[in-house]
Amino acid sequence: MPETRFLIVDDDPVFSRVLARSLTRRGYSTRVAESAEEALPVAIEFNPHLVTLDLKMEGETGLLLLPRLLEIQPDCKVVILTGYSSIATAVEAIKLGAVNYLCKPADTDEILAALEQEEGNPEQAIAEKPMSVNRLTWEHIQKILNENDGNISATARQLGMHRRTLQRKLQKRPVRE
Repeated sequence: MPETRFLIVDDDPVFSRVLARSLTRRGYSTRVAESAEEALPVAIEFNPHLVTLDLKMEGETGLLLLPRLLEIQPDCKVVILTGYSSIATAVEAIKLGAVNYLCKPADTDEILAALEQEEGNPEQAIAEKPMSVNRLTWEHIQKILNENDGNISATARQLGMHRRTLQRKLQKRPVRE
């Protein structure tokens, strides 16, 4: 049986490296592209069967790249991964041809399950209680802080808050879900 080719398109090098290593251990042949511009030539040469596509990257977004990837390899299955989940982008990703849409962080098992899913699951568990606004805020601050490599001043600027306010928020424990 020929190897299944898996393309990872994500601008987070740590996530990409960990996912690629995990997939390789499971027998997949993997390639990584860090941008939409880099992904197209790789997809043409590599002809992937499966693709994870980051929604928000530097330059072109995953939603713009998705139809072009499917044009190159119409039979490949694509799952969109994002830290910026919204109903609108999830619906648009599915309309454009993605087989699924996952919020980060997602592990290898979740990604493979999303790619194998052929149709919707009416048995899908619905959360009893949505995440609190405080928890959502905490998660968002952590994500932006991570994007800025722990730089509090840059994170505060990006969030539009005073640096000391951010430092006070960071000194508190994470809000429970």
